[in-house]
Amino acid sequence: MQPLFDREPQQLNLPDSDIIYYPDFMDKTSADNYFILLKNNCSWQQDDIKVFGKVYAQPRLTALYANNEKPYSYSNITMNPHRFSKELQSIKEQIETITECNFTTCLLNLYRDGKDSNGWHADNEKELGQNPIIASISLGASRYFHLKHNDKPDQKRKLLLEHGSLLVMKGETQHYWKHQIPKTAKPIGERINLTFRIIK
Repeated sequence: MQPLFDREPQQLNLPDSDIIYYPDFMDKTSADNYFILLKNNCSWQQDDIKVFGKVYAQPRLTALYANNEKPYSYSNITMNPHRFSKELQSIKEQIETITECNFTTCLLNLYRDGKDSNGWHADNEKELGQNPIIASISLGASRYFHLKHNDKPDQKRKLLLEHGSLLVMKGETQHYWKHQIPKTAKPIGERINLTFRIIK
């Protein structure tokens, strides 16, 4: 019988968490095609964020899509969704087969180079519910994903998110862990990250 993935899914054995990494969720051809379609067809925007009283352009582009009209708010930014495109609907259905969850919403991030980043945060906004499930697809350049425990300074993890991979965070993860995509000085290509979530 043909295995589902070339490389087996990896359970991150971290306390107070439930995180699984699927390195080969998509084959390279599919991932390449989705990257081009999403980069060219998504309604990308760049919002301003306020940090310690100063306003900056957010260091990445974002887009929000959903199968409902529920807005999503984070870091004093409120985004209103576009309807799922054919490509996003297809990816959503593939993820739902693995996770057995029905996602309503996708927040996309476009990291244009190594200067684009996402600071330490948890996906714990109230509209995501008590124990949210976040399914994160990576397309394009590989970037390091950092995790740190809120109360246990020795509990840290660094994971390279590869082209065509899927990372699923669920259970109590967002209560106990923060994550980030840090800046890098290395020359690096564009990356698109799709974070599927449930907003009821």
